Amino acid sequence: MDNLTLYILTFNCARNPIDIDLFASHFFHALPHTVPSAPHLIALSLQELAPIAYAFLGGSYLTPYFTSFRQVVDRAAASRWEDAQYVTVVEEHVGMTGLMVFARSDVVGRIASVQTAGVGLGLQQMGNKGAVGARLGWMLEGETVPVPLTFVAAHLAPAEDAFERRNEDWRGIVERLVFSTTTTTNHEEDSERAALLGSSTTTGEEEGEGVFTAGSGYLFLAGDLNYRTSNTQPQPADFARFPNLDADASDPLHYSRLLREDQLIREREKGQCFHGLSEAPISFPPTYKYKLGARDPPQWKFVHSRWPSWCDRILYLGSSTATVTPYRYDALPLFPTSDHRAVALAAAVVLQSVQAGPSDSEPAPATDVQQQQPQPAAAPFPIDRDWKRKRDEARRKELVVGGLAYLGLTWEGRRYLVGMVIGGLGAWFMLRSMLSV
Repeated sequence: MDNLTLYILTFNCARNPIDIDLFASHFFHALPHTVPSAPHLIALSLQELAPIAYAFLGGSYLTPYFTSFRQVVDRAAASRWEDAQYVTVVEEHVGMTGLMVFARSDVVGRIASVQTAGVGLGLQQMGNKGAVGARLGWMLEGETVPVPLTFVAAHLAPAEDAFERRNEDWRGIVERLVFSTTTTTNHEEDSERAALLGSSTTTGEEEGEGVFTAGSGYLFLAGDLNYRTSNTQPQPADFARFPNLDADASDPLHYSRLLREDQLIREREKGQCFHGLSEAPISFPPTYKYKLGARDPPQWKFVHSRWPSWCDRILYLGSSTATVTPYRYDALPLFPTSDHRAVALAAAVVLQSVQAGPSDSEPAPATDVQQQQPQPAAAPFPIDRDWKRKRDEARRKELVVGGLAYLGLTWEGRRYLVGMVIGGLGAWFMLRSMLSV
C-alpha cells in the first residue's frame, strides 16, 4: 500500500507565453506547508496552450510552451525543497489542450506503464476544444499488476447558453477518449524518461479502455470546463450584481451568492454530466473572466461582457473505500497574461493492490484488500467503436487548418509566403528574359 500526495493544476494560458518566474513563485499556492514533502506526482492541465497555428501543427512548434512549464515546476520545487527533483513522464496535447505529468525522481521507477489518449471536441471534432488523457500504471512493492491513475485535461465549449453542449462534450470524452493497448515498460531502465515516454504503442485496432473502465484506481479531470453562472449574457445593469472580491461572507456581493447559480453543480446534480465524479468545496472567487494585464489584486477586475464564473475546475473519482482526501482546493493569484485564474488541488490518495488477496484455503476476511478497492465505475455512455477513425480524420483537418493559420497568422509564415512570392516572380522574369532572347 502506498500513500501518495498529488498536486493537480489547471490553467487557461490564453495562447500567451507565461512569466516563468512569476508563475513559479505562486505554483504551490494550494499545497499547505503542513504537507511534509514534495508531491509524488504533479499534473498540469493546460488550455489554449499556444496560438492555433502552433497548436494544430504540434511537434517542435509547441516545444517552447511545454519547456516553460517544465521550468516552472523545476524552479518552484527548488525554491521550496532542497532535494526535490521531477521527471516529465507525460507531455501530450490534442490541439490547443495540453497535459503534463511529472513524477518525483525518487519514485518515477514505480511507474510501470503510461498510456495516452485524446479527443477533439471543437469544430468538426478538431482540437480547438478537446481533452487529452494519461493513464499511469503505479506498481506497488511486491505486486505484479499496477494500480491505474488516470488524469484528463479538458477544454469544453464556451458561452453562457451552451451548458447542454458542454454536457455533450463530457459525453464525447466518455465515448471517444480511449486508451489503446500498450506495452509495459521495465521501470528500472537507465533512461527512465525515455522509457516512459515510449511506453505506449497503439495496436491499430479500434479497441481499448475509456476513462471509466480501468477497474480500481483513480480518475482526475481538470480543465477549463467553461460552465457559467447564468444561461444568458449579462446586461449592462447586471454589472452591479457582480461579486466584490473584497466582500466578506455576510455581504450580498460575496461570491458565495453567485456560486448558487453554478451550472456545473446544477447539471451534475441532475445527472447530466461528470457522472460519479466529486469536487472539493469551492472557497475561492470566480476564476473567469478578468481584464488582461493586471498584476496586483486592486487591479483584478471582471469584464462586463461575461458573468463571473468558476470555469476552471478539478473533479475526481474514487469510491467509499478508495477516497481522495483533499488538502486544499484553491485559485492561484491572477497572472497578467490570462483572463483566467489557475486552480489547483492538493490531495492524498491511498493505492492498494488490485489483485485478489484471499488464499485458496481460507475465505477472504471482510477487511481484505480486495474488499477495500473501488469497484469499477459504470460508464454512463458506451465507447464509440469508431473513435479512432474520427480522431484520425479530425487530425488531418487540424494539419490543414494549422498550416493555413501558420501562413496567414504568424510572422514567420507570412515571411515564408513573401519569400515564395518573390522567388516565384524572380523565376518568372528570368524565364521570360530567357525566352525573349
